[in-house]
Amino acid sequence: MDRSDVSRTKVPATPLAGPYGHPFHPIVVTIPLGAWVASLAFDVASHVADGGQAFATGARWLIGIGVVGALVAAVFGLMDLLTIPNGSRAFIVAVTHLLLNVMATVLFAVSFFLRTGDPIASGGLLAISIVALVGLGVSGWLGGMLSYRFGVRVAAEDDQADGFQPRQRSGSISRPARRSRVQPG
Repeated sequence: MDRSDVSRTKVPATPLAGPYGHPFHPIVVTIPLGAWVASLAFDVASHVADGGQAFATGARWLIGIGVVGALVAAVFGLMDLLTIPNGSRAFIVAVTHLLLNVMATVLFAVSFFLRTGDPIASGGLLAISIVALVGLGVSGWLGGMLSYRFGVRVAAEDDQADGFQPRQRSGSISRPARRSRVQPG
């Protein structure tokens, strides 16, 4: 793999994916993650708290919000996936990340629809949530590997080095000669 393939993973495939060095995918994924973790907490609360029906209804809506959020996050994730060369180790990790996210989203969507009758989650629905969240934990670890180890959609090393330049005595930050940003190849 030549250097231009690596450089290509640093820039967005389209401006809709977020500007250089600031991809939207990692920001948007916080919506489904937060909603789904909160839904599990609401499910547990529905079993132990007075007024469990309200918690169960809240859990169902949080799951629905998470599914919609996951679909939005997937759009941004796919835009980032397009920057990774096919067959590379980063591509294989990215596809595994994608498949785990699809699995979790499908499990939560099924859970959402199974809750239409009795809003209090059964043990099976709780198990579905736990399995999906464990899958998301593994997927998140892989997403971190894509960013922090492989540098997908992370600013180029020369641009990152600017943040480690020593400060001038006047208190302002010294600015080395401007390096050109990585351009798509």
